[in-house]
Amino acid sequence: MPVVANNPSSPPRVADPPAVACGRSPCAKRRTWLGLASALVVAVGSLAGCATLEEKQREWIFQPSKNTWWASAHAAEGMRDEWIEFVSPSSGQPVRLHALWHASEQADAPVMLYLHGARWDVRGSAPRIRRMQELGFSVLAIDYRGFGRSTDELPSEESADEDAHAAWRWLAGAYPASRRYVFGHSLGSAIAVRLAAEVTDEAGLIVEGSFTSIPDVVSTFKWGWLPVSALISQRFDAASRIAGVGSPVLVVHGSEDRLISPELARALFERAPQPKRFVLVEGGSHHNTNSIGQGLYRQALRELFGLAT
Repeated sequence: MPVVANNPSSPPRVADPPAVACGRSPCAKRRTWLGLASALVVAVGSLAGCATLEEKQREWIFQPSKNTWWASAHAAEGMRDEWIEFVSPSSGQPVRLHALWHASEQADAPVMLYLHGARWDVRGSAPRIRRMQELGFSVLAIDYRGFGRSTDELPSEESADEDAHAAWRWLAGAYPASRRYVFGHSLGSAIAVRLAAEVTDEAGLIVEGSFTSIPDVVSTFKWGWLPVSALISQRFDAASRIAGVGSPVLVVHGSEDRLISPELARALFERAPQPKRFVLVEGGSHHNTNSIGQGLYRQALRELFGLAT
């Protein structure tokens, strides 16, 4: 049974960024990464070749940026810069990823690999990173290629998977005795599911604002009846992968998420193996669920993962 949280009266100390911002005001949700990606598929599919369509999908789905949301930039202060270097298995080219490390005060704390969503660099996720640290984790949060100070290269579903694996290897090397968890928000949730399904040493998977696949998200739009699924190559098909996860799965979603329907998160949850937990945060949006659902996070971490939060 899902657990439901009520919205507390006190706001979070630092707000999470909207998916896309125009100056200081959020733009309409049709300009978020999924809306843009979907519009692109429709507009470009009949006008350009496969190579152009592939590149445009990557641009609009990831919206890679060297910048962060203005209101959360200072929230990363005090976090330590880390660098992860490896050779890309697909291209054979050297890659350098920038990461933020936010250590717990407890020396034996579990560690978490944090995989962010689209649009902003990793600093945009600093408020959420801080909250996960407050829940008891030491957190490593990476920028994929094309974001922030990482290698300047247009990201793809495959390259993001390589980046996640490289960061996971870094964590295993640096903290071999620690329990290691994978966390993904929004687009990062699909990257997290894939990583957790491909490794065997994770202690648990946590996804927030998640979905089954990009085509499924597109189908929820008012023009989702259009036959565009076959044109989408960047599918992020978490639904087909989550059954391969060999650790407990926590799926968290906001009841008022207008970007990704809670029904898609529920569908992803239904495909996950046991043990698992679905947490629906009452009043939570795509951006504030993490902050207003902290109490339920603590409860789920204790009951599902046996963590003392």
